[in-house]
Amino acid sequence: MTSPIGKFREKSREAMASPVLTKALKNATDKFIAGRTGTLPKLGDPIRLKDEARAVKVRCIARLDKLVAQFAENYRKNGGQVHFASDAKEAREILHSIAKENQVKLVAKSKSMATEEIELNHFLEGKGIQVVETDLGEYIIQLAKEKPSHIITPAIHKTKEQVSSLFHEKLGSPETSDISEMTRTAKKVLRDVFLTADMGVTGANFAVAETGTLTLVTNEGNGRMVTSLPRVHVAVVGVEKIVETLSDVPPLLKVLPASATGQKITVYFSIISGPRRPGETDGPEQSHVILLDNGRIDMLGSDYRESLYCIRCGACLNVCPVYQAVGGHSYGGTYPGPIGAVVTPLLHDEDAKYPAALPQASSLCGACRDACPVKIDLPRMLVSLRKDGVKKGESAFWEGLAFKLWAWAASSPSRFHFAAKTVRFLLKVPGLKGMAKVLPPGSGWAMARELPEFPEKFGWE
Repeated sequence: MTSPIGKFREKSREAMASPVLTKALKNATDKFIAGRTGTLPKLGDPIRLKDEARAVKVRCIARLDKLVAQFAENYRKNGGQVHFASDAKEAREILHSIAKENQVKLVAKSKSMATEEIELNHFLEGKGIQVVETDLGEYIIQLAKEKPSHIITPAIHKTKEQVSSLFHEKLGSPETSDISEMTRTAKKVLRDVFLTADMGVTGANFAVAETGTLTLVTNEGNGRMVTSLPRVHVAVVGVEKIVETLSDVPPLLKVLPASATGQKITVYFSIISGPRRPGETDGPEQSHVILLDNGRIDMLGSDYRESLYCIRCGACLNVCPVYQAVGGHSYGGTYPGPIGAVVTPLLHDEDAKYPAALPQASSLCGACRDACPVKIDLPRMLVSLRKDGVKKGESAFWEGLAFKLWAWAASSPSRFHFAAKTVRFLLKVPGLKGMAKVLPPGSGWAMARELPEFPEKFGWE
């Protein structure tokens, strides 16, 4: 059986062998990086902005138990209903019971990583309920029967030529390289979905405990259509998205769009405060929030509490050399990139195929920490997860042996001198240096790089 690390490497090699994927990833991430670095300074001092945003998350996560209760109380006062889900299975069952009670046949969805996390689409379709993604990127990958490969731009791995062929195959539209024409094709289909859907499903960027409101940032307007036209609205929200007051939203809103897409602000910013009230002409008849745990509460008291500060901007993905090379699907779970490598092993992610391998999918260069708008120390947590993996016996035998030999040699100057002389002698044996490139651990390094030369003399010799 292939090991989890082996599976990750296999998928990564497939990704790196695709010139189309490599080009698509480079074009998109270069654009996002340029946008982030160009926009943040226009909003203020980037360091101060990050400090302010982090302070909000630190304070709110520290009071999360009280804020969850406060949000639920105030959302109910607004006429909405609040449900608590301990894991993905419970969240799916709650949502299905709401759909069944309201005889829902068609669900219109806005982009939501939380619903991806609980595998909602597949579940509802198995119950005979049609689900249509209304975000253009999500709609593309739904037609392709794929998972998102990026937190912000789920179809980042697709070229316009691939999308055109997909629309031609699935929707019968003529093939074209005109992006505007492809967008119009999708709009024609989705317009009918908005008008006929029985239920709208979204996530939320922030949930405000003080007022019992949800906030949603989008660029396409589909979020407002999904939350206002269907007669039932359900939001699936990770508990870490709750903030204390409305004044906590602006510091986070400043850094979120700038870090995600390089915008000063998204095209739409919506505040949702429950169902339609008497005398109002639009809005849902029912409004539900499913507060999702799925491993988040366990993180509160662990070394990985900091991962709950994440606002899902995707900036860490864009700068990560591993993600840039292998794309999102190589990670095998819902969340790719550095943040995915941290949270996927911790969440109760039923779909994560090889979480044990993910903490190894990093060079620990620190670029993700520098890019993060709330200053999450991702490299520290990746190292900690690697340590946990060693304790669980997830590391390879040769890796443990190599580090034990290194520790033995490095703990004594005389042993280190002896080890250095031994390595120099062995490397002069004909054929032995070549073997180092094909046997572990050297084979992993030599797959894409040259093995470093062992120095003939160290500075202290």
